[in-house]
Amino acid sequence: MVKEREKWYKPATRHTGWTKADPPDMRRRKALRAHDSDKLATARSLQALSNISQDEATKRKAREDARYFYRMHKRG
Repeated sequence: MVKEREKWYKPATRHTGWTKADPPDMRRRKALRAHDSDKLATARSLQALSNISQDEATKRKAREDARYFYRMHKRG
């Protein structure tokens, strides 16, 4: 019998509601709300999504949103 493969990436938060089809302001609002307004946690989560995604559109949009939240965190 073949063992079922275990996923190597286990996200630390519940589903955020983030989808690539939403406009940027809505995607960012949903992601930030899912991480209790923690900009750094949101940025890290979106960066992880960007790193593991195989879909180019998702990868690009998640990276853009992660960079946005990293800039917002840096500002204070």
